[in-house]
Amino acid sequence: MKLGVNLSYLDAVEVAREAERLGYDVAVVPEGFRADGATVLGAVAAATTRIGLASGVFQIPGRTPAMTALTASTLDTLSGGRFRLGLGVSNPDISEGWHGVPFRRPLARTREYVDIVRRTLAREAVTHDGTHFRLPPEGCTAAPLRLYSEPVTERLPIYLAAVAPGGLELAGEIADGWLGAFSPPDELPKVTESLRAGRLRAGLPMAGFEVLCGVPMALGTEVDVAAVPIRGYLSHFLGMGGRSRNIYLSLFERMGYGRETGIVHERMSSGDPHGAAAAVPAGLVDRISLLGSADRIASRMRAYAEHGLTTLVISPFGATTAERIEILRLAATALGRAGLAA
Repeated sequence: MKLGVNLSYLDAVEVAREAERLGYDVAVVPEGFRADGATVLGAVAAATTRIGLASGVFQIPGRTPAMTALTASTLDTLSGGRFRLGLGVSNPDISEGWHGVPFRRPLARTREYVDIVRRTLAREAVTHDGTHFRLPPEGCTAAPLRLYSEPVTERLPIYLAAVAPGGLELAGEIADGWLGAFSPPDELPKVTESLRAGRLRAGLPMAGFEVLCGVPMALGTEVDVAAVPIRGYLSHFLGMGGRSRNIYLSLFERMGYGRETGIVHERMSSGDPHGAAAAVPAGLVDRISLLGSADRIASRMRAYAEHGLTTLVISPFGATTAERIEILRLAATALGRAGLAA
């Protein structure tokens, strides 16, 4: 099992350089409430030479397929062939509230989107007559979409983010990897089963398919104390939008935390973020995170590897850049103690 790191835009370059020095396989750049992903990826590409780079993830509602293909091609060129394109349909509140794009039929939209991006990256002249995308629009005589840049990577890897079984199957069917979050080791067999079903539908093996998952990590002799900042992080996701539309509530309900996470959502909705964070179950935080000592973390790493994870993407929860770098160093040490280092 390899290591990756989720970067913050504030210190992405410093943390990525240290991750590269430590032998991490990939630096993943999220996109959301604080920063876009492409700008940060460009800065990290210019400051590193070996570590892989991935968008984690570019939001499908926020970019046309053509712009995504152009951005991916540019980042791959600037990084010397190190880029991996992570895509996700996001969630109803981002899709509709930010971008004005209806969230209906997200899997069908994703399928069309990935098809257009792949054909564009293959330097085809692309037209598309689908339900969600029409290039060019009906009755228009515009020239087809086409990239003229020279490819660095012959087939640029595409990873899909997904949390529900249907999305996982689609990732297995049409993508080269899965970007996950909030998945403890004991849930990974269900994830792998859905991914494998998608691979089977496409007539493809699981061998070579990348299974990546972002995992929060915090240090401390007291596990409950280490979990505090992660509680606030989780309450943000659990409090988003209407309860029936919140995909993270549905995920944790399937994991057996429906009542507890419902309370978190209610407190966030009533304007009580501190109360919401306090209501996040300690057991849930521990289950989806790496907390405590190097030995404890090494044991959890072994569990992730045994259940099929190919890359463990560390989200370092430290108050400063120095603390986040220290977490990366301890993760590398723990990987060695677990007997998983290359």
